[in-house]
Amino acid sequence: MANEDVSHDLSSLLSSEERDFLIRNNGDQVKVSNLVGKIVGFYFSGSWCGPCRNFTPLLVEVYEQLSSKGDFEVVFISSDGDDESFNTYFSEMPWLAIPFSDTETRQRLKEVFKVRGIPRLVIFDTNGKVSCDNGVRHVKEHGVDGYPFNLDRLNFLKEQEENAKKNQTISSILVSSSRDYVISNDGKKIPVLDLEGKLVGLYFSAHAHRMCREFTPKLVELYKTLKEKRENFEVVLISLDDEEEDFKESFETMPWLALPFKDKSCEKLVRYFELRTIPNLVIIGQDGKTLNPNVAELIEEHGIEAYPFTPEKLDELAAIEKAKLESQTLESVLVNGENDFVIDKSGSKVPVSELVGKNILLYFSAQWCPPCRAFLPKLIEAYHTIKRKDNAFEVIFISSDRDQSTFDEFYSEMPWLALPFGDGRKQILSRKFKIQGIPAAVAIGPSGRTITKEARMHLTAYGADAFPFTEEHLKQLEEELEEKAKGWPEKVKHELHTEHELIRTKRKTYICDGCGETGNRWSFYCKQCDFDLHPKCALKEDEDTGIEKGKEGWNCDGDVCRRA
Repeated sequence: MANEDVSHDLSSLLSSEERDFLIRNNGDQVKVSNLVGKIVGFYFSGSWCGPCRNFTPLLVEVYEQLSSKGDFEVVFISSDGDDESFNTYFSEMPWLAIPFSDTETRQRLKEVFKVRGIPRLVIFDTNGKVSCDNGVRHVKEHGVDGYPFNLDRLNFLKEQEENAKKNQTISSILVSSSRDYVISNDGKKIPVLDLEGKLVGLYFSAHAHRMCREFTPKLVELYKTLKEKRENFEVVLISLDDEEEDFKESFETMPWLALPFKDKSCEKLVRYFELRTIPNLVIIGQDGKTLNPNVAELIEEHGIEAYPFTPEKLDELAAIEKAKLESQTLESVLVNGENDFVIDKSGSKVPVSELVGKNILLYFSAQWCPPCRAFLPKLIEAYHTIKRKDNAFEVIFISSDRDQSTFDEFYSEMPWLALPFGDGRKQILSRKFKIQGIPAAVAIGPSGRTITKEARMHLTAYGADAFPFTEEHLKQLEEELEEKAKGWPEKVKHELHTEHELIRTKRKTYICDGCGETGNRWSFYCKQCDFDLHPKCALKEDEDTGIEKGKEGWNCDGDVCRRA
């Protein structure tokens, strides 16, 4: 990140000795000097980057809405590898670009602004100062309302949103300046006022998301049962689908209401309710206040018994769940009907009964998942180390691979047991342990009870020393780490982040900007730039991280593609 207190000469940044102009996608040239006095966004992006292609249409929409003001411009700085890809991608953009042929300027700007992940949008105010270093996030969250994307405006919007939460009603949630209704799947417009006084579930879902497709029939069943009982309950779909065909295909199976496809309120509500995962069913009470931020898991586990989702009902269900956990055995976890076995490397069946009394690690993973491939060597190393200490330890691979051949290829690298590919127990276990992302590791003790669902995090932090993953053992390791941290410097300067010193900071979970892996507990952190380094990366700069390099030097994960 560039220093926000420095005024940049945009003409110098964007020009070269041979060129004092930028280009439009029709070939027109625009003098760089025309940007003086304007709010300008530097858009670092590439056609090969999925997150970039998802974000670009949103930026186009914002740009076109602001174009009438005449004081906002965007400059595309390409990460494409060839002229044809650049031209095809640039043809979708109504703004300016640095010519693809000017590789030197494009590379220089990436270095000046420390671009390690795309899409990246750096916004400058009319004086050339960086007013917003994380423009992608703010455009996603606020759209055109975020303009001019400076700190004052963003703080105002945040304060406005906090006030709205204090005075929340179902209308303040669902009504927009252009719409005061929701729709049914037969095309009727239903006034939002008709929902006042009802218990309302806001169903955040995407048809392309497998877990949403699996959850929807269960919600339909609950909804129909409650309607038959004449309960004062309604559901409104908040679709996160990218394609209208997916929205239509999904909505026609639902007996409830919805916001229109691609309604601007959909993304706004994702931010408003701080959505982290889907499917998600937010319950709004009859008074218009949020009763529960997500009851999807409760419905998965308890069905109609979870209704009406009140704190009292949740306490009742928690007591039931506690009793189940206390009576849990390995066989109750892994046996389902005739499926009472796992397989070994030869494909032979190993009865679950032979594993009773051992420490078991359930390893949820897939060959197509880059973080899974990166984590696997560390898990193999920890596995062999633990086995040397305690042979009564076993790992069971639970695959999310898409076909038998990729399962076989990935499993061939592993020295442990597995569920057979396509085994129905995989879905049951994913729901039981609430697996939202992979890789994940669940530790089960000799008694058959769950020790921790966060074994991957502990293995990342402590390696084989995390075994046997008990609360007492991990507490001891944490105390030892606290003592070790006292010997680390409070501040470091690092070549990966030369703008500011990195401060030794306690952090829950983060992604290391050095090696790209998950970290927790301690980081060398720059709050101003939201930049993290593992202590091992910050203090041992020359250590080989062993991270697998992605295609063309990038790894794509979630909403960003980062340099590998």
